[in-house]
Parts: sequence; C-alpha cells; structure tokens
Amino acid sequence: MLRKQARWERIGTNAIPALLAHPDWDSGESVPFVIWMHGRTVNKELDPGRYLRWIRAGIGVCAVDLPGHGERFIKTMQEPEAALEVVLQMTEEIDQIVATIGEMKEFDSKRMGIGGMSVGGMAAIARLCSDHPFRCASVEATSGSWNDQKHRPMFRDCDENDIATLNPLNRLEHWREIPFQAFHARYDEWVPYEGQKRFIEALRNHYLQPELVEIITYEHTGAPFEHAGFGKMAADAKQRQTEFFASILL
Repeated sequence: MLRKQARWERIGTNAIPALLAHPDWDSGESVPFVIWMHGRTVNKELDPGRYLRWIRAGIGVCAVDLPGHGERFIKTMQEPEAALEVVLQMTEEIDQIVATIGEMKEFDSKRMGIGGMSVGGMAAIARLCSDHPFRCASVEATSGSWNDQKHRPMFRDCDENDIATLNPLNRLEHWREIPFQAFHARYDEWVPYEGQKRFIEALRNHYLQPELVEIITYEHTGAPFEHAGFGKMAADAKQRQTEFFASILL
C-alpha cells in the first residue's frame, strides 16, 4: 500500500537514500511533511504503518537511511561503538535534505516537522540545538541528556569534556520554542528513561510556554528491551504522533 504512494530517491550532495511519500502525487498540491530518521541496525522502510498514517492525514514523508544503514550499508557502522559517528554525520546531513526537498513543488518547506527513533531521535534533537526551519518535532526512545548515555559503547572514546560539549542538555540556549513531543518506555533497557525525563524538564524550564513540551510514558510494552517499537503500545504511539503532526502542520 505504501509503495503506491512512495518514491525512492537519492537526495543532497551525499546522495542520501530517501523514501518520499505524498498523499497524491498527481494532485499538484504542496503538502506539509516530516523528515524521519530510524534507529540503529534497521532502515527507512522499517515502519510503513507510520508513514501510511501520515499520508492518510495529508502529511508527506521524507524517511532517510542513516549513515551506514539501508541502501548505504556498512557493517562497521551498524555496531554500537559507531552510533555517535552515525548521529553526528546524520545531524550534518539534515540541512542537505531540507535544501533538496525545499526545491520540490510537492512539499511545503514552510510546514516541516522532524523526528526520529533512538539514534535517529538523537540526531533530530542535536539539530534542533541551532537555528533551524522546523515547525515541530517528535522523537521516540531517545535522549537529549547524553551524559546519561556515557556508559554506552558509543561514548567509549569520549572524555567528559567531549560529552559535555556535544550534550544537547547543555546547548539549550539556541533552542527555538517549538512544539516538542517525546515517547519513552519507563523500563527502556538501552536508553534510560530518567535521562530523557531530565532533558524534558530542562526543555520545559527553557520555554515560555512549557505546555508545548510533552513526554508520553509507557509502562511495560512487551517490546524487545522495552526499546524498539513500543510493543503493544505501538498503535497508540503512532496515532498520537500523527495527531500531533497534523494539529501543527495542517
């Protein structure tokens, strides 16, 4: 069903593999859209149910393969130790994606959201720490408090100063006040809930309208490691995310 509405392109100077979906390519309508980044070891085609919900709501999709993933597979980039490299490269590539999609008449770059899951969510959060064109953001099973992740293999070669410099929690002075939505499982074994909760609290304190920042917390979902996909709560998360993007971008 998604294939009927999707096109596969290489975009930006890095030829980033992208799945582009539109509610009706033949309509000539310029629609709002979301740039979405998946998690480590998978690819942009992982979650067609998410994309179908968006296009049925009238929202376009630009889902991309992370560096070393999907159509640009590199085995070593799949390893936990390479996750920070993946996040930092993806963060740099986001502007290439924005520039390319901005030239396409089918998509309205003035109504653009961003989001991602796990390391894809880390890239989204990192990009939002400097000037950007996005109207809203939604992330899943990720963290903006990277200090809480310093025990993970991705930060093994970083000293405390490096982590402090990269940590979004320490870079909120340039964060623009936009609607921000986060989903997290309380017992996530890979990305600690307390770290993301700490980031959300700091973000709310940074906002003049703290109600624009929300965290949706699930208890036991049955997902692998309570991390990937939210298990029995997956449909709820996808629906609430679709409603969030629609309420702002439409």
